This record gives sequence, C-alpha cells and structure tokens, in this order.
Amino acid sequence: MMQTKIGIIGGSGVYDIAGLESREWVSVETPWGMPSDDLLTGTYNGTPMVFLPRHGRGHVQTPSTVNYRANIAALKMMGVTDVFSVSACGSFREEMAPGDFVIVDQFIDRTFAREKTFFGPGLVAHVSVAHPTCARLMDAAVAAAESAGVTVHKGGTYLAMEGPQFSSAAESHMYREWGCAVIGMTNMPEAKLAREAELCYASIAMVTDYDSWHPDHGAVDVSDVIATLKGNSTKAVDTVAALPAQLPADRTPCPCGCDTALEYAIMTAPDKREPEMIDKLRVIAGRVLG
Repeated sequence: MMQTKIGIIGGSGVYDIAGLESREWVSVETPWGMPSDDLLTGTYNGTPMVFLPRHGRGHVQTPSTVNYRANIAALKMMGVTDVFSVSACGSFREEMAPGDFVIVDQFIDRTFAREKTFFGPGLVAHVSVAHPTCARLMDAAVAAAESAGVTVHKGGTYLAMEGPQFSSAAESHMYREWGCAVIGMTNMPEAKLAREAELCYASIAMVTDYDSWHPDHGAVDVSDVIATLKGNSTKAVDTVAALPAQLPADRTPCPCGCDTALEYAIMTAPDKREPEMIDKLRVIAGRVLG
C-alpha cells in the first residue's frame, strides 16, 4: 500500500494553487526535456500534492508547444499517484453552461502536431485507452466540485482540437452531431501519456463559452472567455482544496487497472529492446522493465 499523492495540471487561468502548506517550486528535468514550468510541491490537509501549470506561469506555451511527455514524466518522477487535469473548454450542450464544470469520461483526439507516446523504435508498446479516465478519480472530482458549490456534470466526450484558433461554425456543428459535450486543446495526448505512465487520470473541464454553434452566442468572444476564466479559476482552487477529503491517504490499487496499464502492453521481445530506450523509459515503465 502506498501513500496518495495528488498531481494537479492547471490549464488556462490556473497558474498557482493557493493554500498549499510547505510550498516549494521544484525544477525537474526528464528524459524528454523540461516540463512547462517548475512544479509546486506541498500538502493540502496533510495530503501531498504537486501542481504543474500546463502553459507555464504567465501562459507562455501554446497547446501545440506544451511538452506533454515531460509534464507527465515529471509528475511520475515526483511520486504522483493520481492526476487531475484542470482545463478550460467550450460547451456543445445547452445545459453545460459557462461557469459549469464537466468531468470528462471520453475523448476524440483531433490533434496532429504532438508527440503522443513515450515509446518508439526499439521499445514498442500499445496501451488501451478504451476508458481513458479513472472512474475512481471521476467520482472524487464530482464530489469535490459539488462541495465547492460548483454546478458539475459527470460524463461527457471531450473533442481535443489542435488549435490555437477556435472552431469554425461548421466544425462546431459537426462536433455536436458527433455527440461531443465539450471542446478543448490540451487533454490530448495528456490522457494517453498518463495511461502509458500508469497514472490514474481525471479531467475537470471548466466551461467558458458555447464554442461557435449557439444561435444566441455566436462566435467565441475572447473577452467573455477571459472574464469567465477568472471566475472558474477561483472555483478550480476550491475544488482542488476539496480533493484530499475524497481520496484515502493510504492508496489501494486502482480498480480500473490504471496502475497496471503496461502489464501486457510492451510488444518488443526482451532481446530486441534497445538499451538506450530501456534506460530512458525506466522513469515511467520501470515496474514492467525490471
């Protein structure tokens, strides 16, 4: 049994987590380079927590230039067991209004300019992302958001677009027809990489707008988005503060199997594995590499 250590990836508008005790910004270098920023470590009500601003403090990284592999690897190297992604999104559903939170359970990945795996030639692996978020963490996120007074929706498909531009009206209507609930630019390949790193992952999507489909709202207005972001960031901090109460201090194995995602994933025969790749991958796959 291990101790729960919560990792928070903060998206647009969330660049720090107030209230952490014994807080310290720590620089972490990974085999895939530097993460978006230093990591803020500390405790919340006795539970260890690590916070990473996805775009860096001051919002210096675009959705396409975020080093997703380094971000997830850095959290793994810091001993994080459970990752909560906090990100801004647009809504395709009337009932998922600006200011609401959606706890995502599925993704459609439409990104194309990003490195999406830790593995590669010399050490090939295929993990299942049929159910890309952890049900246990989803329940914790819902309960935490509700305790923070947030209107929260459990479940919904997140359309991950490349960006940095917002959708055209035609795209927005198409994604609605696909059955998507929200749209954003950052949860992919983040969720896939978390699965490869055998980290439980949940996505807290904070609605800022109705994308481009809504007849009464029209195109995304950046000034309105920023105004909503400010309110959402306060709600996000309150939700994060409520998370430790939803997870036991002594962590048991994940019932979803997130902890063992690599159990049968590596395809390359042991005698064909590149030594350099083995050394590089030990930080995220050491459990199965020995």
